[in-house]
Amino acid sequence: MIHFLKSWWRKNPAIGEEKEAVKKYLIAGLGNIGPNYTGTRHNIGFQILDHLATKQQFGFNTQKLGDMGTFRIKGRQILCLKPSTYMNLSGKAVKYWMEKEKIPQEQLLVVTDDINLPFGTLRLKTSGSDGGHNGLKDIQGSLQTMAFNRLRFGVGAGFEKGRQADFVLSSWNDEEFAQLLERLDRANELILSFVLAGVSLTMNQYNNT
Repeated sequence: MIHFLKSWWRKNPAIGEEKEAVKKYLIAGLGNIGPNYTGTRHNIGFQILDHLATKQQFGFNTQKLGDMGTFRIKGRQILCLKPSTYMNLSGKAVKYWMEKEKIPQEQLLVVTDDINLPFGTLRLKTSGSDGGHNGLKDIQGSLQTMAFNRLRFGVGAGFEKGRQADFVLSSWNDEEFAQLLERLDRANELILSFVLAGVSLTMNQYNNT
């Protein structure tokens, strides 16, 4: 009987003992909803998550403040959010889902475009200014901090003075489009590394590549 009880105890947790919680991550790709914005430089956050959905074989469902898709990898749950609030109000959606899913700040990754980086360059940072990006600015205001992870995808700066808005809301040129698939693959690799290996190792391996 004693042997049986010891064996049962090893196989069964004590009554009331909770299993280890699944570690959750929120990957928020920034962009604007609607066909007029599909495939534009400013929507690279959406495009990176759409590519990730294809690779990891999950879909998006329309939920509160955005489209949400989820997948699991090595015991971690990844929530992928495409806010429906338009770029300038991205913080509302990010804050809502962080609070709803109880996701800590260090497990948030915001994916966005950056005109200050050459096309296709990836740069992961743990904090920083908004750099003039309205989506990042709104997230910083909503979270009341600049200390959150962000992946900046370089879209270049091929525009004349005063034409920044037209540039980021335009589509990729032929040369960029030819390289885009490889750059999307690389961005997806970075996201998985962020989840599995952590931010520091990922920055060392992927930044400026």
